[in-house]
Amino acid sequence: MSGAPFDRVLLAAQAGAEWAITALYRETHPRVLRYLASREPSEAEDLASEVWLDVAAGIGRFSGDEDRFRAWVFTIARRRLIDLRRRAAVRRATPLHELPGGDQGIGNVEDEALAMLDADAALARIIGLAPDQADVVLLRVIGGLSVADVARILGKRPGAVRALQHRALRALARSISEEP
Repeated sequence: MSGAPFDRVLLAAQAGAEWAITALYRETHPRVLRYLASREPSEAEDLASEVWLDVAAGIGRFSGDEDRFRAWVFTIARRRLIDLRRRAAVRRATPLHELPGGDQGIGNVEDEALAMLDADAALARIIGLAPDQADVVLLRVIGGLSVADVARILGKRPGAVRALQHRALRALARSISEEP
């Protein structure tokens, strides 16, 4: 991160050093924005701004390593996304329909599925999964988060996250194999 160890960058950011805040932003923002854009394309920029306002407000209280920081930022991003959806649900006159997905068997097809997709096609397919499956794949792949971090963010057990990921990747692999 900008050639400086994370601990040094974090301490400087907590002290208000512009270079350190910029380094954290540059390292983390593209992934956060891509995650938000895959879930709410028309609101991604606004949500990302809210995320960084929350990060700025809370960075003085944050403690942890670089992986914990990334998980913390994605937790904030997911909460802003949930808040947006709750506000929209109150205003919505018609119910949301479930996205297609399903209970496919568990298999290890991650390398095969992801190798066959380019980034945009992958995002289009991922957002077509069941919401929980899409969240797991996006947080694991785009966020680069561990199973334990994703489990904490989603309020699920690590085993459930692994099962969701396997079902999602199996569904992705099947959709790829069904193409002409």
